Amino acid sequence: MIVAIDGPAGVGKSTVARFVADKFGFFNLNSGNFYRAVALKALERDVSPDDEENLAPLAESLDLDMVNGRLFMDGKDVEEELHTDRVDRVVSPVSACVPVRHIVNGYIRRITAGMNVVAEGRDMTSVVFPHGEIKLFLDASPAARARRRYRQGVSELSLEEITRGIEERDRIDRNKKEGSLKITEDTEYLDTSDLTLEEVCEKVSGKIKEHIVDPGE
Repeated sequence: MIVAIDGPAGVGKSTVARFVADKFGFFNLNSGNFYRAVALKALERDVSPDDEENLAPLAESLDLDMVNGRLFMDGKDVEEELHTDRVDRVVSPVSACVPVRHIVNGYIRRITAGMNVVAEGRDMTSVVFPHGEIKLFLDASPAARARRRYRQGVSELSLEEITRGIEERDRIDRNKKEGSLKITEDTEYLDTSDLTLEEVCEKVSGKIKEHIVDPGE
């Protein structure tokens, strides 16, 4: 079974996906981490996030794999390096590069072939897994998402700076040439602005239970 979850930055997709994957014994795939790995390598190699000519071969040269639920790049566990302010600043333009998206989608489909998966990202429902059995779009206002990020205590930025960054990422993600953030007709929309993460997790779990009980729905 494929559970595809899309939504903008900071909406809590990763937390929700981890929870439901653990609950049902599914493989948890965070597609954004693959783009973050490419962005991290671009920073290390001093490749501009807007340099499409060099980003694609850079992405293609990487050895990306999942080991015990953690992303390895070229044999190294890079999970702790992916969610930093400097990666945050460049990941959206990197992920907007169409050739990079094709390469990353290839990694994702290869790694998840034949598995029960909870996959979250920006275009899981529309591009990567358009025929997924369960397709959800989680959303929240930029202000609500910024507050969540700020309370996590993982950023050195002010609440106002985080809000501006989220709004800019939304603008880029909604206007990508390919794989833009959008809601397909067969994807269920869920506004989480006034919900706790626990409440969102329970709602998503309920959707999976419904499908398991009656797979014809």
